[in-house]
Amino acid sequence: MKATLHWVPPAHAVEAEVRLYDRLSAVENPGAGDADFLTQMNPASLEVITRAKLEPSLAEALPGSRFQLERLGYFCADADGTSAAPVFNRTVSLKDSWSRVTHEG
Repeated sequence: MKATLHWVPPAHAVEAEVRLYDRLSAVENPGAGDADFLTQMNPASLEVITRAKLEPSLAEALPGSRFQLERLGYFCADADGTSAAPVFNRTVSLKDSWSRVTHEG
């Protein structure tokens, strides 16, 4: 499989909001037994990056359009966005094998 990387100088990039979603629950089986699932919520289930620098052409992405952003995952253009203020939601994370290599060595 071939891939093309785009390095965008910040002066030419479009600023966008990027929403990084993670697991909603901090435990494997929320609400199991007598546990209150609301106390088991993952406080880091949403990280919002408000000034992400993206390829300028992404400002014209239609809602529902999908893209892979380098090393972060796959993203979908959100209907909340506009060409002046695009918004992208992460739909799938990429495995970070590099992190494992650098922390295991």
